[in-house]
Amino acid sequence: MSVHLIAEILYQFDLIAITELRDNLSDLERVLSILGPYWRVVFSDFNSDRRGNRERIGYVYDERAVSFTGLAAEPEPPRKLDRETGESVPSITWWRSPYIASFRAGDFDFILITAHIRWDSSGGEPSRQRALKLLAKWVHDRSREKHVVDKDIIVMGDFNIPEVDDALYRAVTSRGLRMPESLRGVVRTNLAAEPKRYDQILHYPRYSKCFTDHGGVLDFYTGGHRRLMHGLDLSKQEFTYELSDHLPLWVKLDTDTDDERLEQIINRGRSR
Repeated sequence: MSVHLIAEILYQFDLIAITELRDNLSDLERVLSILGPYWRVVFSDFNSDRRGNRERIGYVYDERAVSFTGLAAEPEPPRKLDRETGESVPSITWWRSPYIASFRAGDFDFILITAHIRWDSSGGEPSRQRALKLLAKWVHDRSREKHVVDKDIIVMGDFNIPEVDDALYRAVTSRGLRMPESLRGVVRTNLAAEPKRYDQILHYPRYSKCFTDHGGVLDFYTGGHRRLMHGLDLSKQEFTYELSDHLPLWVKLDTDTDDERLEQIINRGRSR
C-alpha cells in the first residue's frame, strides 16, 4: 500500500527532489513502475558510513514536462594543499553530499541542488549553522563561475531549520538565496506535534523570475495516519517509516515565457 500512496503523491508534480532515498532502490523501482513509462529518475550514490546513513538523493521527473540536460554530480568542494603529504584535500567535508542536476522545462533551463543537512545532536545548532553557511557560500561561489552550466539555481531539501528567519535560516540565506514569496506563510513541513519548517526551496531572484504565486505544502496527513492507511494497526511512528515524517513542499513555475529565455541569453553573455 505504501508504494502506491507514494506514487500517488509524486504524480501530483512534474519534478520531485527526494532526500533520504536509501541504498536499496527496489522500492523506488516499484514506485516508478506504478507511475508509468514516462517517469524517469536521476540519483546519487550512497554514503556507506554511519553518518551518511546510506542515503542517496534522487530527482524523479515526468519526461513529458521536464527533460534532463546532462549535469548530474555531487559538489566539487574547493581544495587546499596539505604541505605534509603534498596532496590536495577538500576544504569542505559533507556529512551527506548535496546532489546537483540540470533540467529544462518549457523555455526554462535550470540547476537543482538538493541537500540533507545534518541534525548533529552532538554539535547542536552551531554545527548546523556552519554547515548551512558553507553550503550557501559554495552555491554562491559556483554561481559566479564563468562556465557554470546555468545561473538559474534552485536550492532545496531538508535543512533541519526549525523556523523561518531564525539563525539557521539566516545562515543559508547569507549569500543571496531567497524563499519564493508563495512559501512565506508555510510554518510546518513535519508531522511532529510541534510545527517545524525543516524543508526549504530557495533561489536567486536576480536570475530566476518565473516563480509564480502558487506554492505550499501537500498535506497528505489530513485525517490522520489510520484513516490514510485504511485502518491498518500502525503507530504514528511506524506510519512515518512507511511513508514519510515530512510533507512535500512545492512551488509552481511559469516555464513557457519568452522573457525568461531572453534573460538567460543575456546573462550568459554577461558571464563571458
